[in-house]
Amino acid sequence: MNDRLTHLDESGAARMVDVGGKPASVRSATATGRIRMSAAALAAIADGSGPKGDALAAARIAGIMAAKKTAELIPLCHPLAIEAVTVDFEIEADAIRATATVSLTGRTGVEMEAMTATCVALLTVYDMGKALDKAMVIEGVRLLSKSGGKSGDWRAPE
Repeated sequence: MNDRLTHLDESGAARMVDVGGKPASVRSATATGRIRMSAAALAAIADGSGPKGDALAAARIAGIMAAKKTAELIPLCHPLAIEAVTVDFEIEADAIRATATVSLTGRTGVEMEAMTATCVALLTVYDMGKALDKAMVIEGVRLLSKSGGKSGDWRAPE
């Protein structure tokens, strides 16, 4: 078996990693990304006056829901008993940044859940604001940090 590609068995076939014998530990992951848009769209979304209402409130709920549904969306992800999800937004000069943090006590990490929450939150901002700017660009989605588990803590280089 290839130790680096844990989702492949000895013959190269896809498999779900067996986490049954692993000890539970406190785990957390944070991901971020941004959606670039016109100044008019940014102003309307930032103040909640877009044509579909409060985009950031809807995007926050969508991100939280997405984290909880990750195993249904990403093949080979384990269904997890997530204990907490936060989705926060920051208004930048030409974009809105979404940052999601997911945590639990369990046998596998929550990196995919944090990334999924971030992506779906940004997609929801797009959906809520597309009447104002169809050329919005989602970019820079990445894992910022993870903690817990066998591999320990990790932080993205600055």
